[in-house]
Amino acid sequence: MKKLSIGIDCHARINVIGLAFDDMKPPVLHGKASADLNRTVDAIRKILKKYVLKKEDVIICYEAGPTGFVLARRLIKLGFECIVVAPSLIPTKSGEKKKTDRRDARKLAGYLRSNDLRAVHIPDVEDEVIRDVCRGRTDAAQELARTKKQLLSFLLRNGYHYTGKANWTEAHMRYLRELVLAHPSQKLILEEYIQRIDALEQQIRRIEDQMRELLQNWQRKPLVEALMGMRGFQLVAAMVTVSEIGCFSRFKHPKQLMAYLGLVPSEESSGDKRRMGSITKCGNGHARWMLIESAGCYRLPPKISKALSVRQEGLRREVLAVSWHAQNRLNKRWFKLSLRGLHFNKIRTAIARELASYIWDIAMIIEKQQVPCASSAVEA
Repeated sequence: MKKLSIGIDCHARINVIGLAFDDMKPPVLHGKASADLNRTVDAIRKILKKYVLKKEDVIICYEAGPTGFVLARRLIKLGFECIVVAPSLIPTKSGEKKKTDRRDARKLAGYLRSNDLRAVHIPDVEDEVIRDVCRGRTDAAQELARTKKQLLSFLLRNGYHYTGKANWTEAHMRYLRELVLAHPSQKLILEEYIQRIDALEQQIRRIEDQMRELLQNWQRKPLVEALMGMRGFQLVAAMVTVSEIGCFSRFKHPKQLMAYLGLVPSEESSGDKRRMGSITKCGNGHARWMLIESAGCYRLPPKISKALSVRQEGLRREVLAVSWHAQNRLNKRWFKLSLRGLHFNKIRTAIARELASYIWDIAMIIEKQQVPCASSAVEA
């Protein structure tokens, strides 16, 4: 046990610091510090000086959240032991009806001392940069989809119907640009929607170009390329999945990966009764969403398309074998579940859960040739 456990309740402007000593006395409040990294580090150094402690005598923690991992990286670089903990797994007492920053800081310090906190994986800086780029692309794509729906609703409200085969083709865009509306103000709104769509499409293309450029020097490039050999995974899906999960070797079994993605069913069992519920939706929602989207491809019969064949060029035999086995297994699974009359989204989620195990298999093949993870902590 460390001589001193420090819990930091982090916020955008102020960090509140709690202390728990190894004498098992109740945790105490040290005080507040500016959320600026340098000032927070100075506050911790003052604590060491006040209680005549060394860096090795101290362990520090704070909750994962909007403040990210920059504080943890700074402290680790300075020689401190620091962990970032999963907020959803911090023990809570049903009788506690008060929640303040001071109480949270003391509670973190106390639970850290008793080893009741679950650490999350701290990603590499490079992984986090690429993850931010991928999330930026996702945000732009979601905004584009929203804008397109708003435009179609605007036209439908005013009695305009496109009779072509499909929306958002070249013919459809030409129809929109040439459309004459009853009032000049409505035409202005239509033009604004079209310009916003054009701008978002250009933004997505710029971000995807940046993703391709970053991929060339990324340490996880072999894994991304191997994942692109799977059906349903092109550049964006593969990079999003890998950047969100990072090092797969920290998961000792594919079931751990499934749980991390929140794809396992919840459970409420007691005595002889066992009741399984909907998926937990714990862990990384971005990666879960991407796997569920990719899983939809496996409703189609197994096939190596021309595009997939190009992506599979140069991949290892073991990777190709996993990819083909996944197509056959998941397509049969989809067919059996559909015969039971399950909803499309339930089937897709079940397929995504099994798809995670195939991704884990491919990752193990690739990561055997690479440097192992710096941390084996499994993120909650």
